[in-house]
Amino acid sequence: MGSFHDEASLVEKVCEIYDKISKLESLKPSKDVDTLFTELVLTCIPPSSIKMSDLPEDIHETRSKLIKLCGEAEGHLEAHFSTLLASFPNPLHHLDVFPYYSNYLKLSRLEFDILNRHQTKVPKSVAFVGSGPLPLTSIVLASYHLKNAAFHNYDIDPLANSMASCLVSPDPDLSQRMFFHSTDIMEVKEELKEYDVVFLAALVGMDIKDKVKVIQHLAKYMAPEAILMLRSAHGARAFLYPVVNPEEDLQGFEVLSIFHPHDEVINSVVIARRHPASTPVEVDHHHHHQMGIGSIMPSSCKYCDFQAFNNPLNQMNIIEELAMDE
Repeated sequence: MGSFHDEASLVEKVCEIYDKISKLESLKPSKDVDTLFTELVLTCIPPSSIKMSDLPEDIHETRSKLIKLCGEAEGHLEAHFSTLLASFPNPLHHLDVFPYYSNYLKLSRLEFDILNRHQTKVPKSVAFVGSGPLPLTSIVLASYHLKNAAFHNYDIDPLANSMASCLVSPDPDLSQRMFFHSTDIMEVKEELKEYDVVFLAALVGMDIKDKVKVIQHLAKYMAPEAILMLRSAHGARAFLYPVVNPEEDLQGFEVLSIFHPHDEVINSVVIARRHPASTPVEVDHHHHHQMGIGSIMPSSCKYCDFQAFNNPLNQMNIIEELAMDE
């Protein structure tokens, strides 16, 4: 795979782009912001054998700052398009104004197929944790795949929820099935038992320690046998998103499989089932500081306009890298 030289030049390039991004006055959508983030994503997308755990401490620091900046830019981008969509009488008829909408269509189809493979009963109630101002995963799943399910969207930011509910409220169907809760998920306990499937957005817990706290909370309160869906990636893409290591970070869950599409869709999907009688185990984070799998948004390619998204994502494109069916 990649030689030491390739890895060194990749890291150098990422640090160079980070420098420019950190000097921007604002991360709201603009020509400069779009150009730099597109360059960053295109740098990190090609397959790479780089191991985050081997990188020196200062690069880890740059990486965690970069992940936060990516998250912030992503939030602004979603808010921008949510506001634009809200100006239409029925926003859901115009979702394709969002430049990366086709990515969501492909990924939601993929996630639905994976869910079907591991879940025999059709989910009636779904939670999405960290849904944001533009909850496209919920909208696409509710519109095309889980047409009778209720979707409970949780976001800690009341403004994100009010923006999101403006998109859904004019729609006679979705307004009846989609609910928005402005709550810290750590405060949600008994209600978690009601969900057949819980999606965890990448931007919940930008720091792995925070993310593990959320996962342990879900393990404690989710119904036995309920499904947890996480997004992930590997290689250099870990410069863009927080990292989840399934063996270490998913205590209380049985990892069913991890799918890596191998076209330009950069999202891997991790599906796990809550153990019938699970007691979450405290995890010591010093040992596997940066190893494992980057948890990633469904919209991770918001900054790049890949032609590949026009090809149907079929099951042939997916390698099941890890199937841990006992």
